[in-house]
Amino acid sequence: MADLHIDDFYRDSAMIMLQLYSRFPRKTILYVEDISGPDAPDEYGLHSERFQACFSAMVWLGQQGYLQFEDTVREEALDQGVLTQRGFLLLSSRSELELGIPVEEEEQLPPSVMEHSQTNVNQIRAALKSGSSIMLRHVMHYMLSL
Repeated sequence: MADLHIDDFYRDSAMIMLQLYSRFPRKTILYVEDISGPDAPDEYGLHSERFQACFSAMVWLGQQGYLQFEDTVREEALDQGVLTQRGFLLLSSRSELELGIPVEEEEQLPPSVMEHSQTNVNQIRAALKSGSSIMLRHVMHYMLSL
């Protein structure tokens, strides 16, 4: 049995971290809908399990020290979210994974571009762009284990 909820968690976590990285060091409001897609609450005002899981991933990343926020907006957003020092350094550090640019292409790139392409944040971007849940799982598992 595939653990699809874990694949969703890795995808959500990757997108959450990318959004915060793209705005770093500014604080921002982080909407669940921007990560998991639109959701229509049921007649009781409850969101879907997928939407709730994405919100829980946001809160979990905060509890584990990758991001911080000042408050939640119901179960729909994190207010004043920003990467912590731990989160920023993790994303901007050189990755030990070899998932980036093929070696033959690296030889044609300037050293500064090569170095940037080997950061954890670019490993996430490459994994998301590939559409491979296996690649994304490897990248996010590696990052969350550091």
